Amino acid sequence: MIMLAGMSLKEIESLMVKLKATQFRAKQIHNWIYAKSVSSIDDMTNLSKDFREELKQIAVVTDTKIKCKQISCDGTIKYLVEFPDGNCVETVLMRFDNRANLTACVSSQVGCAVNCSFCATGKGGFVRNLTSSEIIEQVLAIQRDTQLKVTNIVFMGQGEPLLNLDNVLKALEIFNTDFQIGARRITISTSGIIPGINKLADMDLQSTLAISLHAPNHELRSELMPIENKYSITELKKALKEYVEKTGRRITVEYILIHGFNDTPAVAKELAYLIKDIKCNINLIPYNSVIENDYKKPSNNDVMKFKYLLEHSGKKVTVRLERGADIDAACGQLRGRIAQ
Repeated sequence: MIMLAGMSLKEIESLMVKLKATQFRAKQIHNWIYAKSVSSIDDMTNLSKDFREELKQIAVVTDTKIKCKQISCDGTIKYLVEFPDGNCVETVLMRFDNRANLTACVSSQVGCAVNCSFCATGKGGFVRNLTSSEIIEQVLAIQRDTQLKVTNIVFMGQGEPLLNLDNVLKALEIFNTDFQIGARRITISTSGIIPGINKLADMDLQSTLAISLHAPNHELRSELMPIENKYSITELKKALKEYVEKTGRRITVEYILIHGFNDTPAVAKELAYLIKDIKCNINLIPYNSVIENDYKKPSNNDVMKFKYLLEHSGKKVTVRLERGADIDAACGQLRGRIAQ
């Protein structure tokens, strides 16, 4: 069966040609999927009943389902989305007080091969890449469930987006064109996959590149992130500078603060020196606990000291507002399974 969700307007138009239907039918179907977030062909009530029956012989809107849904005390919603092969990923809808924005944090892979020590996702290993349709389905699942329109996308869920770049880019194009979400409202986060960063630089996308840095030197970073042993921080800095030179765009540096490990004043000063010649903003993320390790969250005082020292480098520094920690939906807590 053909799955309509995740298809672009052009792809739906091609399908209409095969069915000897008008191109107007394609626009109607496209509108039902992306503007009205229906889950069934039967819901497309401005299509004739005979045409709906014909379409149902070869296609469905979706073959994905929400297996579990959790709502945080702060309004964050975490979904466990299940695909036909039984694999699941988690996707998160974040809402912020006094803001109209609704941000979907989407996954790009089932599991993750990068296996950062502070993150729950990689503990189960890598299973497979998601297709572009499966990435898109996460946002559609949110919109169907809430009847709200997602306005921002962050590729910060499970998996390493730049190790599934072709599918991520196709999904990004559909988010931009078919969902009409501006490219500057889409962020792609990476642990530092240099070939992918170089490809994004050559493409000169308007979306934001976020780098999970988390340490200012090889020794500390390799303890947290095994990917450091493949793509060193020295090579990564060079790639980031080239990215900025080619695109002119500011990078977001993500930095998880772990008590007694990478949150000291000396480390802050080293980080400030490392990034002083990179056009970037810094987003500090107080560590969110996971059962797989013994890391501790820093005190608010230590976070503010770290922030103050970094601001002396002239960079804009923000502290990420914790969302969904009570339902394991915060940064680093996604597992892709029902908690045991």
